[in-house]
Amino acid sequence: MTDKTDTTSTTATTDSPEAVQAPASAKPSRRSVLGWGGAGLALGAAAAGGTATALRLGEDAAPAASAGDAVPFLGEHQAGIATPVQDRLHFAAFDVTTTDRAALVKMLQEWTAAAARMTAGHEVGEGAVQDNDELPPDDTGEALGLKPSRLTLTFGVGPGLFEKDGKDRFGLKGRRPKALIDLPAFPGDNLDAARSGGDLCVQACADDPQVAVHAIRNLARIGMGKVAIRWSQLGFGKTSSTTPDAQTPRNMMGFKDGTRNIAGTETDRLGKHVWVGEKDGPDWMVGGSYLVARRIRMHIETWDRTSLAEQEDVFGRDKAEGAPVGKQREHDEPLLKAMKPDAHVRLAHPDSNNGVTILRRGYSFTDGTDGLGRLDAGLFFIAYQKDVRDGFVPLQTNLARNDALNEYIQHVGSAIFAVPPGVRDKGDWWGKALFA
Repeated sequence: MTDKTDTTSTTATTDSPEAVQAPASAKPSRRSVLGWGGAGLALGAAAAGGTATALRLGEDAAPAASAGDAVPFLGEHQAGIATPVQDRLHFAAFDVTTTDRAALVKMLQEWTAAAARMTAGHEVGEGAVQDNDELPPDDTGEALGLKPSRLTLTFGVGPGLFEKDGKDRFGLKGRRPKALIDLPAFPGDNLDAARSGGDLCVQACADDPQVAVHAIRNLARIGMGKVAIRWSQLGFGKTSSTTPDAQTPRNMMGFKDGTRNIAGTETDRLGKHVWVGEKDGPDWMVGGSYLVARRIRMHIETWDRTSLAEQEDVFGRDKAEGAPVGKQREHDEPLLKAMKPDAHVRLAHPDSNNGVTILRRGYSFTDGTDGLGRLDAGLFFIAYQKDVRDGFVPLQTNLARNDALNEYIQHVGSAIFAVPPGVRDKGDWWGKALFA
């Protein structure tokens, strides 16, 4: 599943929980900005010359492209979907362990405040070195001195939040979106339950792996007693891009991946294929999207002993340039009939799937060995779409049945989440509309 869309401001100075403001041009210290539930908040990104600039996420990616910059937290849509893809990932799925609705709501508010501070490059709460050294610090400290590194934190809710083991723990059963389905079993799946599912998720992307790991660690610490990490995945070397002029990355099989992925600047395609509209419902999801995560193990050793000719036939592209069969350049329009009937690019193309198009945001991974001397490596596939019933499900059904690539891969983990719209103003927080 390595080419699915080859379808291809002022400083806050108040202690009020509603104080959500952007930073002044002079960057404040990590501990100088207090507010929003006592956690403090500074939002925005400094442009050249120290001028504060606000980005509307997904519409103008260029100012956030420099390493070390901060990506704004507030927006119509959550950051980390259509924003430029960073190089590192720490994805975590959580089980909700509390049955106290008020406690869960308070945690989500605290998570939102912490996420806003961390994406702006600030410590959580009073920081890693606070006045009272008899108490545990509010921040774990491993990101001290590091830049924001374009950190984005993207929050989602899974089916288990609405009903789990037949119980409506939080009175949300009737608010579950119809599009938040239980994914069907696909041919060839060998899913590990310990690496699948989850009531909540947070996708942390950054250009510095320590910044991403720091973010998930602090959210897990804040949530202790209310949530527990069910599984997590580290990723590196983005396997797709939302920036049209960027070099297309390569996957662990050595092939360019996501050549025709939806770009963060393509407002029309995002509206058509990614963002939930007013007519799509429910109301609390308008401006959001649906996330499918799949851990795809690659049989690296088998692939590495396969001839170049067969590798190129499997993908339907040449390995050097990434050009489709019979073409010269990577971005040349593919001639699907020139490819083998089971070529991955041919089967993943919209023309082979009644126009199905998804936004991919996957990463490579390697997690040591499997105990038999083989690399536990592959692709952590992430896709965003308006409705998985019209996106991932028909696409994966086609691929699982017919793709030549299936000889070299296996899906071993799976999860689906509804990703609400962005935190839009000073009184908003992750999931607020859902719990209203």
